[in-house]
Amino acid sequence: MTANTPDTVAVGIDIGGTGIKGAIVDVTTGELLTDRKKLPTPEGGEPDAIAKTVLDLVDSLGEIPASASVGVCFPAVVRSGVTMSAANVSKKWIGFEAEKLFEKTLGRDITFVNDADAAGFGEVRYGAAKGRGGLVIVTTLGTGIGTALIYDGVLIPNAELGHLEIEGVDYETKAAYSAKEREDLSWKKWTARLQKYYSTVEKLLSPDLFIVGGGVSKHYDEFLPQLDLQTEIVPATLRNNAGILGSACLSTIRATVLKDILQ
Repeated sequence: MTANTPDTVAVGIDIGGTGIKGAIVDVTTGELLTDRKKLPTPEGGEPDAIAKTVLDLVDSLGEIPASASVGVCFPAVVRSGVTMSAANVSKKWIGFEAEKLFEKTLGRDITFVNDADAAGFGEVRYGAAKGRGGLVIVTTLGTGIGTALIYDGVLIPNAELGHLEIEGVDYETKAAYSAKEREDLSWKKWTARLQKYYSTVEKLLSPDLFIVGGGVSKHYDEFLPQLDLQTEIVPATLRNNAGILGSACLSTIRATVLKDILQ
């Protein structure tokens, strides 16, 4: 890593309900400087066990510059480093001082963010929305519907648009990919539900671009061309690296802002 300066090097960690992924990143280019490492999320998903696993993962990445920032993303609403919800992990995370736990465990400052926000920001900086201005809405179709709003490159955090009420129900229960699998829906029937969802978001926010991520996005040709929207809608491109890249980049932005404040 001698060609990279500490200001361009960061660590990105993506915590999920089943796995924890991470790598050292060149945030200027979006290149992974190490192999992506992955460890299983501890059974039960409790705070201390997850923090210890993150430490093991970071140690496995090799030498990290002391000044390199660290970003960690997590499946929860995050407010000032506190996890206000918990998806597919222990309920002990709700109202928990998560950022402080990881800083104590890792022995360094970190930036702690929502996983959909990190993935969305990664797509704007390095992926499907690179170079695009205006309002970009990134959606991930999986167990639920994760969303991220980025306006002219600025993240608007903790947008929970998957929980919009449509036809009297929390519509991610109808339009997430898990609903397609659970109800054994055809692509055509599932796409009709996606049409209602994206049309509602479009009517409320008038975005300039939709990006669709999640594992099902690799089959985008089965459903995206069938959607009738005024807004351009495209598949995500970063796949499993989106959260790693987004959290790493957000950590460098925060570190730069704090440095400017303290000077």
